[in-house]
Amino acid sequence: MSEYLLLSQSAHGKLKVITDRGAAYGDNQMHAMTFPFEFRNIESSYPIFFAKEGESGQFYPLALFGFQRDENLYLNGNVWDASYIPLMVERNPFLIGFQQAPDAENGEKTPVVSINIDSPRVSETEGEALFTESGDPSEYLQQAMQRLQTIHRGHEQNKLFIAALLENDLLEGFNLEVTLNDGSNNRLEGFYTINEDKLAALQPEALGKLHEQGFLQAIYMAVASFSRVTGLIGKKNATLA
Repeated sequence: MSEYLLLSQSAHGKLKVITDRGAAYGDNQMHAMTFPFEFRNIESSYPIFFAKEGESGQFYPLALFGFQRDENLYLNGNVWDASYIPLMVERNPFLIGFQQAPDAENGEKTPVVSINIDSPRVSETEGEALFTESGDPSEYLQQAMQRLQTIHRGHEQNKLFIAALLENDLLEGFNLEVTLNDGSNNRLEGFYTINEDKLAALQPEALGKLHEQGFLQAIYMAVASFSRVTGLIGKKNATLA
């Protein structure tokens, strides 16, 4: 169970973060959440699908890395074999938390930086320092904080994006049967994709609204990314050779 604590120089001044890639550091994940503003980079390497969060039932877009739990076919030892690594992977072991602002009215909370102290990336002896000797945030931590701010905006963008997709009834569930070179079958299920027939049937007014919202390009990138499944199958077959 991960334990996230509010990051502070007084409590965590000596901590470092290991930035190497590998299964030992939690990179062996099947997929990760993504955001429309990074679809251009995601589409260059990964299929983009959609899933539902277990507790809330809310949809979110994701980059797919494998066909089964704990499988990342882009991970080759300590190398992530892709031109782009999604922000939600890069942000580890940090997370945005929310804290009651002392002078806030109506119970407003402000975002703060939290760190997973149980993460295998967290160390006291190796990795990137979080704070300088003078106690200021290191360059690495500043970059991590900027990344978290971008992700925070991404969550808000996802809410609007999903709302637009649902308004136009563009999401549909799908199952994918993959037959591998050794004759075995992999079944991908529980995910959603863009209904291309309904997308093609949208009226100009609906298309114009999606364009004004900045989502039309993201939709077409998600559709185009389906071709990356072929490459993913190739990577899976390569593990069987």
